[in-house]
Amino acid sequence: MDVEESPILIEEQIDIYGAREHNLKNINISLPRNKLIVFTGISGSGKSSLAFDTIYAEGQRRYMESFSAYARSFIGDMERPDVDKIDGLSPVISIEQKTTSRNPRSTVGTVTEIYDFFRLLYARAGEAYSYLSGNKMIRQSEEKIIELILQDYEEKKVILLAPVVKGRKGHYRELFVQTRKLGFTKVRVDGEVQDLVPKMQLDRYKTHDIEIVIDRVIPKKSDGGRLRQSVQTALKHGDGVLMIQVDDGQVFHFSKNLMDPETGLSYDEPAPNNFSFNSPYGACQECRGLGVIEEISQSSVIPDENQSISGGGMAPLGQFRDIWIFKKIEAILKRNKLSLSTPIKDIPEKVMNLLLYGDDEPVAVKSVKYPGTDWNTKFEGIIRFLEKQKETGTEKIQKWIKDFTDSAICPSCEGKRLKKESLHFKIAGKDLGEIANYDLQMLQDWLEGIEDRLSDKQLIIATEILKEIRKRLGFMLDVGLGYLSMNRPLRTLSGGEAQRIRLATQIGTQLVNVLYILDEPSIGLHQRDNMKLISSLRDLRDLGNTVIVVEHDKDMMLASDYIVDIGPGAGRHGGHIVAASNPKEFIQNETSTSDYLNGRKKIAIPAERRKGNGHQLTLNGASGHNLKNVNLILPLGQMICITGVSGSGKSTLIHETLYPSLKRHLYKSRTEPLQFKKIEGMEHIDKVIEVDQSPIGRTPRSNPATYTSVFSDIRTLYSEIPESKIRGYKPGRFSFNVKGGRCETCQGGGMRVIEMDFLPDVLVPCETCKGRRYNRETLEVRFKGKSISDVLDMTVEQAVEFFENHPKIVRKIKTLNDVGLGYISLGQHATTLSGGEAQRVKLATELSKKDTGKTFYILDEPTTGLHFQDISHLLIVLNKLVDKGNTVLVIEHNMDVIKVADYIVDLGPEGGDAGGQIVATGTPEEVVLIEESDTAKFLKEELA
Repeated sequence: MDVEESPILIEEQIDIYGAREHNLKNINISLPRNKLIVFTGISGSGKSSLAFDTIYAEGQRRYMESFSAYARSFIGDMERPDVDKIDGLSPVISIEQKTTSRNPRSTVGTVTEIYDFFRLLYARAGEAYSYLSGNKMIRQSEEKIIELILQDYEEKKVILLAPVVKGRKGHYRELFVQTRKLGFTKVRVDGEVQDLVPKMQLDRYKTHDIEIVIDRVIPKKSDGGRLRQSVQTALKHGDGVLMIQVDDGQVFHFSKNLMDPETGLSYDEPAPNNFSFNSPYGACQECRGLGVIEEISQSSVIPDENQSISGGGMAPLGQFRDIWIFKKIEAILKRNKLSLSTPIKDIPEKVMNLLLYGDDEPVAVKSVKYPGTDWNTKFEGIIRFLEKQKETGTEKIQKWIKDFTDSAICPSCEGKRLKKESLHFKIAGKDLGEIANYDLQMLQDWLEGIEDRLSDKQLIIATEILKEIRKRLGFMLDVGLGYLSMNRPLRTLSGGEAQRIRLATQIGTQLVNVLYILDEPSIGLHQRDNMKLISSLRDLRDLGNTVIVVEHDKDMMLASDYIVDIGPGAGRHGGHIVAASNPKEFIQNETSTSDYLNGRKKIAIPAERRKGNGHQLTLNGASGHNLKNVNLILPLGQMICITGVSGSGKSTLIHETLYPSLKRHLYKSRTEPLQFKKIEGMEHIDKVIEVDQSPIGRTPRSNPATYTSVFSDIRTLYSEIPESKIRGYKPGRFSFNVKGGRCETCQGGGMRVIEMDFLPDVLVPCETCKGRRYNRETLEVRFKGKSISDVLDMTVEQAVEFFENHPKIVRKIKTLNDVGLGYISLGQHATTLSGGEAQRVKLATELSKKDTGKTFYILDEPTTGLHFQDISHLLIVLNKLVDKGNTVLVIEHNMDVIKVADYIVDLGPEGGDAGGQIVATGTPEEVVLIEESDTAKFLKEELA
């Protein structure tokens, strides 16, 4: 090899030597640069260990090493991944699923910066309108004001006034003193001109308007000097506003600021922060910029009107007890010829309002301590009391009150988040709150040809800003997110959606020579939008970047430049490179992945669809968010698939309408469902279980063993070992959450959180216990040669073998194995589990419980993070549940699951406002005949 050629070769590939992180088996691999590379393989084979824990971790460590020694002293040293060498590594950016913000103030608009550009656009080019009269606000220069006064009031006697107080309470003694010191002799108070006298003051509890009388003048063109001087003085003291009172008492307003000439209402000069819901200058005063308010409603305080107050009809009070509040309520009821045992529905509305909101009339309660005397005190009402405690109570009380609060759209801003002044600035007839609630596709349509609707002045200001907005909007639509709105909170997005937003932002930065690593960006994306995502990743590659995608999607693999298959099994059976080549060559290999890609293996379509148990669940008139009065019919005892393009209303219908309704009926839950008319058929269900992708815990203390409660059984087993009995150890000794057996340095966490001032917090193993969680004495107790810490380090697969003679323990662990989680360790920190893994841990927990045969399971994309082989395992588990008579409802985009369903409900036809309707229902064979359905087009290919 010539020396001249070697630099080019190094630039053309990334070489990894001796990667041994987690389950990787000392692998060596060369990856082509500036290509779209897919890492695939069955769940737990080591894809993330190679992509994130080796390549990304080393890239991040090298970046940290570029800091000065002083900066590094704040950060601490990052541990080097277990790899011999990586050559040709570019700066690395990882786009993961788990990095979404939980802050309600973080929205799609703020994180993509689209909202920031709109704030700038409205501040600089918006037209202001009065919220009192609807008139367009005007600005007048000093010259213009003088010209108008001479034009309208020449040779007429007028009084020039400078407004200093408008509609505020106070006695204003100091203001009058200051005004006298400035040499003024008269003021106009509440429409009446008065002399300024010493010790002058007003009624402090009344609202006042105060203007300083600047001059009494007859405007003449010949005597312009005096008028000009008086106008300047009035504008100076009136903060840019002056008023003129004519002989008949009429008042006219002039202003250098934005002003309504009819009512005199003026606005401050607009700035971008006047349009920010995160700034006190722009946020709605009532909801503080959140668009929703937490209110204590009558329905949450009184869940069942058939009950009486003594029978616990008022939820915050509970059952009758001999306490002061019940005595007060009893006295009020007795006064109205009612009693505590009267059903709440029979209590008149007037009396009910008194009980809930109180009044000023004293209530007499007989004294126990002093017989014959009454205590006369006011009753403030149950809801008023709760509202007061919500503001001033202890943390524990505030948490308790949360059970009785409902979220409602803010009545002041109507969910637009901004104060009324900001909502009266318009561009092309629309305010910012209105367009922030448009979905991005509608926003794109609104911006189409907007230049024709702008004035020449607006056009000059807006051209560059509109260019930036359109560019960012284009990236969002390219990754299939046209159904989201700018005001959509980031915490309500799925992992895949949040990841695609970050991807769109990264494409917008136009960086080159960067290595991007993505973790299943196709989650939650309909097959129709898959090509948009693939072309976005290709754009990122064509800029001159290397893109590594950890993915199981068939289309993504076939569209990539290079596929790396890691396997052959999961956990200790994986960690090898099974195949690595371009897609054309890859399909010819005989690996598990290539078998599914070339059709040698496939998930079989059932010969016969289940007919169900003859009962059905009917939800009528669902109209929350974008749903258009939907009537949903679900046959019970079948596997049901809810499908539809992203944003068509699947989650709204199932998670926010159907599930809360069932929960309220079965468990008396206080969660309020979105609007619907009625639900029927609930008597055929006795249990509802939702398995979503939210984390099983937010700290390293939470893990699969504790979540599934198998760890309690394991601790009991360890406490029964002879060694434990000799030492007097009880099950609590083997808990890492209480003092006694745990390591006190990390308090049983095994990891310590290092707080970084300007970077995300970093977890490092505890220096005392080396990540083992327990102290030395506890670790000396062994079962089959293994300490309690060794058990937590075991994979699920190893634990099934280890506890094979303990049926109670093995039953719970085996369900984890059955759902394809044999590779995770029992003590794996919850924070390191992906959304799909967390969901399968929850599913396993529910499967280990006894089902009733009338259970209704709701699963949200359970195939997240699953290889074709794992999907077939999952389907076996779900089919077992349905065969026992239960109903399994799955929200899914994966065609392998959709094609084996007994019944499909397809929503659409589009996302956002263009969706929210049921497009197709029936068996897969019936759905493929419906042309309006996008899902049907792809399903047809699968069934063929």
